[in-house]
Formats: sequence, C-alpha cells, structure tokens
Amino acid sequence: MESDSNCDKFRYHIRDASSTIAYGMMKYYTGNHTGDTPGNLPSPYYWWEAGAMFGIMVDYWYYTGDTTYNDVVQQALLSQIGTDDDYMPTNQTKTEGNDDQGFWAMAAMSAAESKFQDPPSTEPGWLALAQAVFNEYVSRWDDSTCGGGLRWQIFTFNNGYTYKNSIANGCFFNIAARLARYTGNQTYADWAVTTWDWMENVGLMSDTYSVYDGSSDLTNCSTVDHLQFTYNQGIFLFGAAVMYNYTNGSALWQTRTSGLLNSSSIFFKDGIMYEQACEDVNTSGTCDTDQLSFKAYLSRWMAATTKIAPFTYTTIMHYLKTSAAAAAAQCDGGTDGVTCGEHWTANSTWDGTYGVGQQMSALSVVQSLLIDQVSELVTNSTGGTSQGNSAAGTGSSSTSSVTVETTITTGDKAGAAFLTAVMIAGVLGGCGFMVMGA
Repeated sequence: MESDSNCDKFRYHIRDASSTIAYGMMKYYTGNHTGDTPGNLPSPYYWWEAGAMFGIMVDYWYYTGDTTYNDVVQQALLSQIGTDDDYMPTNQTKTEGNDDQGFWAMAAMSAAESKFQDPPSTEPGWLALAQAVFNEYVSRWDDSTCGGGLRWQIFTFNNGYTYKNSIANGCFFNIAARLARYTGNQTYADWAVTTWDWMENVGLMSDTYSVYDGSSDLTNCSTVDHLQFTYNQGIFLFGAAVMYNYTNGSALWQTRTSGLLNSSSIFFKDGIMYEQACEDVNTSGTCDTDQLSFKAYLSRWMAATTKIAPFTYTTIMHYLKTSAAAAAAQCDGGTDGVTCGEHWTANSTWDGTYGVGQQMSALSVVQSLLIDQVSELVTNSTGGTSQGNSAAGTGSSSTSSVTVETTITTGDKAGAAFLTAVMIAGVLGGCGFMVMGA
C-alpha cells in the first residue's frame, strides 16, 4: 500500500511539474490571439519549431491527460496544412525545407498514434496528413547525385538546396517506419529501408551507428560533415525501434536500434543529456535558437522507443531519470521562479537563459517519466481512429480554415505548483526507481 501511495505521489508531482513547464512554454505562443496567425510562433522562432512544439503538446496530453491545450493544439496543427493538405502553407512555401515539413507531419503522426482528438469531418485526418508528406518525399527522392536521398531544401532558390542531410532523410525514415506500423502497408517499410540504406552508403550513418549531419551534392557527397546532434540520433533511434516492432522483433532491427542507443552516449555527461556540439556549461553556450530545442526530440523519441522496443527500457530510463532531475534544477529562474534554462549539466540553479527551446526540452524529458502510465501507441488494427488517404499529397484539394478562439490564462495551469529540483529528485529517489527500475 505504501508503494502504491508513493507511486501516486510520483505521478502527481511529475504531472504537476509538466503542467508548470508546459504553461511556461505556451506563454510564448500568440497564434491563438485575435489577429495573429494560428500555428506560428513569434520571432526568432522558425515555423518548423512551432510544429515540433505542438507535437510535444500532443505528447503532453498523452502523458498527463490534461486537455487544457487540446483545442489550441488541434487548431494549430490544422491551420498550417495548406490548400493541398500537405503542410505546405502559402505563408511558408518559399522558405520551407523538407525537415520543416517533416516536423509538422511527425506531430500529426503522433496525434494518430496517441489517439489525440480527431479533426472535424471536414478536415483531413492526422494519418492522411502524414501520408501526404510521405508521398511528397517519395516524389522528391533525388537519384541525380549521391546515389539518392532527400535534399535539405525543397526549392532551388533556397540556401541549402545542395545539402543532403540527416534530418531531412531522418524525417522520411521516421514517418515511413511509423506509417508502415500504423497501416501495415509494406510500401512504407520499403521506403524506410531505402532511406536507411542510403544513409549507410553515403556515410551519414557510421558503422557504429553515429549519425552525422550531412553532405554536399556538389561533391557527390564524397565528404561528410561529422557534426552530431541529438535530434539526428533520436529521429533514427525511434524509427529503427518502430521497424523492430513492425518486423515482429527482427534481429537486424534490434541490432540497429541497440547500436543507435549505444552511440547516443556521446550526448550524455555523467548520465545527463547535453548538446555536445554546441553546449558549453562554462559559458552562456553557443547553441542557436533551433539547437536549443534539440534535446526535446531525443528525450521524446527515447521515451517512445521504450514503448515499442522494450529491450531498450533499462538503459533509456536511466538516462531520462537522471536528465529529468538535472533539467528540473534549471527550472527555477525568471520572474516567475519556474523558468527553465539550457545547461542541465551545470549542476546548479537557473543559468539565465530562457525560451521555447529550453521549455520544450525540459517538458519533454520530465513528462517522459510517465511513460509507464500511458497506453500503447495504436495502429489501424489496435484501436486507431485517424482517417487516412494513401493518395494524399499526389493531387490538389481544398480545405476550409479552422477557427478556434482560446486564450490561455493563469487559471489554465491545472494547479501547477512551484517547480524545484528537490521535488523531482525526491520522487525519483522513491517511486521513480521502483516504477522505472529493471
């Protein structure tokens, strides 16, 4: 009985902490205000990061059951689908890259897998939106250089068009693998395999499963940029785990998933996640606005991996527990006393940095500690309700705009309490180890 009581306290405190961090993050969002554009974040945040943020807010509902933000999240995810229902809105088309589009599609895929509230019948389903992006990726697969692969950018006039990178191809791999699992359609799996093979052949996936940033097609990808980022490792980790699940536990995909997980160790210092390519705990850091959010994606994809590839559980949960406690130590800053900073490895209080990326990263790792209490990710055959369209993205269709006027107020914080590292560390020392042990 005492154990049950400790577990209840653990779940309550983690939900409460997640609510506090989510509220701090959503304060940056103004797209639900009259006159603003739904789905967009204000400067300096790019469009792709908004899509990533709403994907993590789908996770927030999935982990906590808190519906406070659901209408806002649904509005945002539908307002940016564009006239062809493919996450190519006219307000972004000229600057949009393959990875930008992919983060919105992965948010839609998460909504389908977690059974987030479905769109109205007049709108495309979450599954159909992900299928549209997949189909457009297939049409953009470029064999003219480097033996294949997706370019970073979609249009020739954008800087980076000649760069074939891991995050664009990681989006393709991740979405293809998840569509294969959700629908049971082998065509999606075949493209996941094609993308994986290309990554290996071109040298962006090393023999030890390190994922490197990208390569230029101006040299036919003869040289590789060996920078490593958390989000590249995470996007392939979860995709490989999905393929392991889809193939009913094949030895090949187990080896690949284990290899990616083992190579993730470069992103942990004393068991605490950090962005080793740009984060320096001795200074204010050199990570740019985008990079400040990258830890959020490794956190969320690590947690999801434990759900569908259970052999990864012990290793991943050790990383997530240690990182969550450290992240919480950085969430005691700002005028509200609960603003989150960047440097989890600083072993100190708030580092003075703040923003969407810092809040998103802290939220993702803290709420991931509830992974044992949430339902399995669904498929078409296990209770999924999202409407699909296998031909989406191959033609043109019109959609009506979605209008939801919701203002987030202090009263929406769902009883958010003062967030301290002591609280997180305390529950991890008790029920945390019991719930998430071996």
